[in-house]
Amino acid sequence: MSHPADDPHAPALPGTLPEGLRAELLAFRRDLHMHPELGNQEFRTTAALKDRLERSGLRPRVLATGTGLVCDIGTVDGAPGSAVGERLALRADIDALPIPDTKTVDYASTVPGRAHACGHDVHTTVVLGAGLVLAELARQGRLPRPVRLLFQPAEEVLPGGAAEAVECGVLDGVGQILAVHCDPRVDAGRIGLRTGPITSACDRLEVTLEGPGGHTARPHLTTDMVTAAARVAVDVPALIARRVDARAGLAVTWGRLESGHACNVIPQRAALSGTVRCLDLHAWRQAPDLVHAAIDEVATLHGAKSQIDYVRGVPPVVNEADSVQLLHDAMAARRGTASVEDTEQSLGGEDFSWYLERVPGAMARLGVRPPGELSSLDLHRGDFDVDEHAITVGVELFTAAALL
Repeated sequence: MSHPADDPHAPALPGTLPEGLRAELLAFRRDLHMHPELGNQEFRTTAALKDRLERSGLRPRVLATGTGLVCDIGTVDGAPGSAVGERLALRADIDALPIPDTKTVDYASTVPGRAHACGHDVHTTVVLGAGLVLAELARQGRLPRPVRLLFQPAEEVLPGGAAEAVECGVLDGVGQILAVHCDPRVDAGRIGLRTGPITSACDRLEVTLEGPGGHTARPHLTTDMVTAAARVAVDVPALIARRVDARAGLAVTWGRLESGHACNVIPQRAALSGTVRCLDLHAWRQAPDLVHAAIDEVATLHGAKSQIDYVRGVPPVVNEADSVQLLHDAMAARRGTASVEDTEQSLGGEDFSWYLERVPGAMARLGVRPPGELSSLDLHRGDFDVDEHAITVGVELFTAAALL
């Protein structure tokens, strides 16, 4: 497939992806796609990465959590040819999702009920490829700053594996961190950038309501639990929307409501679960207190006792301006300024935000839609797939960023 951003007559730049490595990375991504592993279970993926990096002469270290790894490229000891300054970290998430792969391709998942339906196999392959290219440049004394490859487990598991990775010391000596995330709304060969918030905060909410129960003929003598649960489901999001600035985008959305088993029995218990999403970092910090208060108010009004399990997830990913500029300049150097487009803030959550609480950095949206396609397959779908040219684009984006 032709990709308009490619120029076959352009001179080879330092860090350009060699054709042989391009084919190897394509095969590596497809192997990961066939063998998806859930968060904190990524043993095969970790072993495959470790083996390939060691064969390149590098010394990856498996994280203390048991899966995921870090790998440093370039020394900082002042020796001739060594890189200088704080390390640039390139981060990939390596876990898959607990959903079936429904594609009809020869590299479809071989694990029932598991699929790389969010593009983490692409993220992983991109960082691996960039690391292999940069390692060769480091051997030639052509790497201007040291680099750390970070292959992080459990991004899909709240509050995200990034928090544990930080506790393992993966940011020690790191001055800046970059990442990409597949975007099926952006054509392969292009990236989307945004300064400031680019994702939403995302928390998990579990609510249990309890009351004495009774006969549906006499709801006035008990707690009408189904009505109480329904009012919590409807009224709490409305209350929250009136207690914060509308521009904060704080939203409670339910994914499950269960109560009762018989048509003539008022149940003693109801359960609701959902997510709390927020576009604004300050409002996200207030969200637990606001949500607790709103649920308690509505439950008490209907005579139900509430138990609330509010699980902190991730804050918004807030891209730092200088890091966004670095990604812009790197992409422009490889593929021209026309290959960069603005992107909007999404309501999806991403635990890359935990790194940005400690060091400056940015995430780019990596285009994976085949050019000319009018429709796109959304993330977290069993039929999600990518235009694999995105792997080349991502590798060259990261290598250029490390060389600027």
